[in-house]
Amino acid sequence: MPKYLIERDIPGAGQLTADELKAISQRSCSVLKTMGPEIHWLESFVTDDRVYCLYIAPNERMIREHAEAGGFPVTAIRPVRSRIDPATAE
Repeated sequence: MPKYLIERDIPGAGQLTADELKAISQRSCSVLKTMGPEIHWLESFVTDDRVYCLYIAPNERMIREHAEAGGFPVTAIRPVRSRIDPATAE
């Protein structure tokens, strides 16, 4: 199944409290449950003004449906073509 990196412009994201992040996570998980088993949220990274989310989904359309249902902004959706890490150098 394809992986996607979703970029979300969210001014002040880095200042969100633990409770705010928890509420956002709960809303995301709630939407995912209604969408069925084909779409999975793997993890997200919060920076000062952006959030980067890694998802597995059959297509970009499902990513957009999730974002719309949850009220999450989508700046860009990029298919992950490969993955590298320090072990790749060996």
